[in-house]
Amino acid sequence: MGFTGELVFGRSERPLLEAPVFGGAQEDDEGRITAWPPRPGGWQTLQFHRSLPGDPEAVLRAVVEWTGAPACVASVHDSDVALVMGLEPGGDRWDAWLNPKTAAAMTDRPLAELDARVPEDAAGALSWAREADFGEHTDARTVEAVLRSHEPFAEELFDTLLNHLGFPPAPDPET
Repeated sequence: MGFTGELVFGRSERPLLEAPVFGGAQEDDEGRITAWPPRPGGWQTLQFHRSLPGDPEAVLRAVVEWTGAPACVASVHDSDVALVMGLEPGGDRWDAWLNPKTAAAMTDRPLAELDARVPEDAAGALSWAREADFGEHTDARTVEAVLRSHEPFAEELFDTLLNHLGFPPAPDPET
C-alpha cells in the first residue's frame, strides 16, 4: 500500500509546521508528519499521512496567507495519483492531476477530458512558479510533458514537477 495523504509546499524562513493552520503539530516517530529535506531559499515540503488539519484548499489558503508566498498542496491517493492545487498571494489558483491515466480511471472521467486541460494546467503552474521567481526559462511543453507522464509514485512525480517548474532541488543529504 502506498502513501495516502497530503504534501504541502511553501516558503518560510521559519519551519512551515509553525504556521497557525497546523495547530502546533510536530514531526513524530510514527511518521504521521514528515518534513522533506528543504530546498534552497526556505522552500519546504511537509508530508501529512492522513492527518492534514482540515480541507486541503483551506489549508492552502492559510499557508499562503501566513507565508505571503505562493504555495501548493498535493492530495495523494495510495501513491497512484495526486491532485495538485497551487495558490498565489494575489488569489490566482491552478490545479492539475498527476498520473492522469490513473486519475481518469479513479474518477470515472474521460482521459481525453483530463488531457485537454493539460495546457491550461501547465500555464497555471508556470504562472504560479513565476510568481515565486522561478520558471522564467521553463517551456510550457516541459511542464505539459510532466503532467502527462506516469510514475509509480505520485509523490515523486510531485517532486519532479517542482524541479521542472524551476524550483532548486533539495541538497542530497548523502553528499
